[in-house]
Order: sequence, then C-alpha cells, then structure tokens
Amino acid sequence: MLRSSPPLVEGLTSTDHQVHPNGVELTLREVALFSSSGSLGLQNAERVLSGTSPLVFDGLGRVDLLPGCYLVTYNEVVNLPRSLTALVKPRSSLLRCGVAIHTAVWDAGYSGRSQSLMVVYNPLGFRLHRNARIVQMVFFRLSREAAEGYQGVFQHENM
Repeated sequence: MLRSSPPLVEGLTSTDHQVHPNGVELTLREVALFSSSGSLGLQNAERVLSGTSPLVFDGLGRVDLLPGCYLVTYNEVVNLPRSLTALVKPRSSLLRCGVAIHTAVWDAGYSGRSQSLMVVYNPLGFRLHRNARIVQMVFFRLSREAAEGYQGVFQHENM
C-alpha cells in the first residue's frame, strides 16, 4: 500500500527506519505552543480551534520544551483508503522521558498531514529534534469498506 497511488503514507524519510511489521513511524515537522483558547459546542459551527505559535528549532535542529502542552505536526501525509482506519501511539522512548502524545482515530478515507497533542510531563523538560520519529501509526482493516470516506474539516489538512 506504500507503493499505491496515492501511497498509504507519503513523504517517508527512511522506509528502513520508519516501516515496521506493526505499522509506520511518523516524524516531527513542527512543534507549536497554544496561543489562545478553543471551544467545542453541539454543532460544528460552534467549534473554535485554539490558535498556535510555531516554535523555532535551533541551528542544530533542536527545540527545548518546558513542561506543558504542544501541538505537533507530522512530516508525512497519510492517505487512508475507505477500507482502513488507523490509531497512533507514542514511541515508548517518549514515555520513558515523561512525554506523551495524545491522538484521535484516523478515519477511513482521511487524507492529510496530521497533528497531535504532545504533553511534556517531565518537570525538567524535554529536548526534541526535527524529523525525530515520535509515534507509530497502526492500521486496521475494516470488516467492510466505508460507503463514504472521511468528509470532515480536517480532510487535506496541512497540505
């Protein structure tokens, strides 16, 4: 499926390092601070996403993070067919450093460059490198193809 058109996951920097028997690791493109509050209501019209301010990597491609919440954007573009859904889990190395990544379900038919919530729980902070492998995406075949793929506001995000 990585060789299909469009590929299941495009923009991999290293298939040797990112593709595993149980899934595909996604890498870090951007880290952003939250700069405003958000809201969620009964209708999509009441949804207001929090504003963000991207952080700047230093000359060595690193960023030092204080404890707190961040929005991370992945390098790779995911193109799920209507027969697959996906879940993402943080790499265990992050957890061993006191860092978690919280995600939602990737719906069948979704295509885009996704984002997730990263929380640095470690009171001493955490250093993160650009293009670091931070999560593993695991794919699940649906019992039958979805009649209609994902049509939400995040379709084709960050492309």
